[in-house]
Amino acid sequence: MGSPPAREGEVDFQAPGASKPCKTWYKVVGKLDSPPLIALHGGPGTGHEYMITLLDLYEKHGLPIILYDQVGCGRSTHFREKDGDESFWTMDLFIAELDNLVDHLQLREVGFSVLGQSWGGILAGAYASRRPKGLRKIIIAGGPASMPLYSEGCKYLLSQLPPDVRRTIEECERKGDYESEEFQKASAVFYARHFCKLDPFPEPVQVGFQHLKEDPTAYLTMQGPSEFTIVGSFKDWEPWKEAHNIEVETLLLNGDQDEAMDLCIEPWFRSIAKVKWVTLNNASHMTHWEHRERFNELCGTFLLSG
Repeated sequence: MGSPPAREGEVDFQAPGASKPCKTWYKVVGKLDSPPLIALHGGPGTGHEYMITLLDLYEKHGLPIILYDQVGCGRSTHFREKDGDESFWTMDLFIAELDNLVDHLQLREVGFSVLGQSWGGILAGAYASRRPKGLRKIIIAGGPASMPLYSEGCKYLLSQLPPDVRRTIEECERKGDYESEEFQKASAVFYARHFCKLDPFPEPVQVGFQHLKEDPTAYLTMQGPSEFTIVGSFKDWEPWKEAHNIEVETLLLNGDQDEAMDLCIEPWFRSIAKVKWVTLNNASHMTHWEHRERFNELCGTFLLSG
């Protein structure tokens, strides 16, 4: 197909509770004369780059793809002054931003689907629960339906680590020591098993970590300083409780060694009426990188059917 037609832009966004002008950066690949797929990245705060595997769907099926940086990261407006402000970093903020982008690109009539990965999957489920006009289908990839169940799963996975690694993580978390080399090394063992099994991590995945390092405001406020022990504002979130309101077809994807264990995906499956669930073998949290072809085959078949 050659290089895809792509355009970048910014849309003004009146962020609830913001005391300054705000913009959302986005990129459109393909023409928006057919329903596009909007990618919701994880973190919060990792940026759009590690979602570029979805461009395969354009290459193979001509499916338009929209990537964007959620506020607080990448090329969108940053709010470092909102560090720790749980009244600002809310689900409503990110849903309002997504709705604003959909309206700006005039997608209500042509229709659109969303794919959310990790935190983006939580956002996708919460968004679909509100039945937005124009939404056709959603894909939740490694997005927990319940943060308490996600935490429970991570506790189990930590218990299965080598004893010395587990002790280091527990000791560092007890002391609040998240910056030391010991904690970083021990965390890397967890990451290699349950976050991304590719070694080294693909460069776009590393860019996501770089975004979090450069501006961890949203991540620290909502999740906390650790990937596997949630102490931030969304530690008690259970978006599955609204998922019975989801009317569109839904595809759930996770890995058999995913930090988002079946335990925290299953409530979506129980709550959503039109739902399919596929767990990929020998896969962790970055299923879209580890099994890129299979992942996109599943997504393409789902999005283009019916």
